[in-house]
Amino acid sequence: MSFTESVSGSSRGLDQWDDAQILSLLAEGQARAVASVKEALPAVAKAAEALAQGLAQGGRIVYAGAGSSINIAVQDGAELPSTFGLERSRIAFVIAGGEASLFDIDAKAEDDTEAALAGIAALALTPADTVIALSASGATPFTLIAARAAKAAKATVIAIANNPKTPLLAVADHAILLATGPEVIVGSTRMGAGTAQKCALGLISTLAHIKLGAIYDGWMIRLQADNAKLRKRAERMVADIAKVDEAAAGKALAETDGHVAPAALICAGAKDVAAAEALLAKTNGNLRLALEHLAGFR
Repeated sequence: MSFTESVSGSSRGLDQWDDAQILSLLAEGQARAVASVKEALPAVAKAAEALAQGLAQGGRIVYAGAGSSINIAVQDGAELPSTFGLERSRIAFVIAGGEASLFDIDAKAEDDTEAALAGIAALALTPADTVIALSASGATPFTLIAARAAKAAKATVIAIANNPKTPLLAVADHAILLATGPEVIVGSTRMGAGTAQKCALGLISTLAHIKLGAIYDGWMIRLQADNAKLRKRAERMVADIAKVDEAAAGKALAETDGHVAPAALICAGAKDVAAAEALLAKTNGNLRLALEHLAGFR
């Protein structure tokens, strides 16, 4: 049974309600969506661990899907370079209808299984790659075939769906069921299902990068400081981590071309940029371990 296509009894007469009642019901649907993610946290954690392992081996993260689901996934993937410093070349998208469908959704493309096969084949996937396939129904042909092709290529497959016992969840190495139930408006999966998908994706990519050392005490230490706001944030990060003033932090950031981790190490006592980079290389980019190592030799 497709719960995302079921009629919710609570919506009867919806079009005759006043605005406050309508918005209250819609908001309740959003709250249920987030609650469904909390129920799936054990599966989310396993998926994030698998993604972290793949990225640590030099693999890529690939998002595959159609319609609203892939639109949401593109948002998650597009922010990974600026947020966590992941190279853009290690992020890929297999989109039903191609990039044009992100602006003008091509509903027919959801059934184009040949395009799904071609999209996966073009990536020449390896076992280090992780493919995240999303479909609210769990049965979208494009997404299902993309996931099966990725599995055949030995990539790790994470599947996210909002209906139980679906083909997409069955094919995955890591299946995440987001049991959002019937939509307030039948089939409008950009609402409840979409909210849950966005939440789950954010948790997976964030936890994976925490495991990879991209976060220190809540700071995004691998962000790309490409504007005045972010450069100021980078100064605050270095000052807070190394316990120095922002002037000293700014000076160190100038030496490291804006990179937070080596700047923090310089402020904490590393001789120069080369020494800071060597410490990071020794600890696989983990700033906390590098700081501990530096403190042990002072």
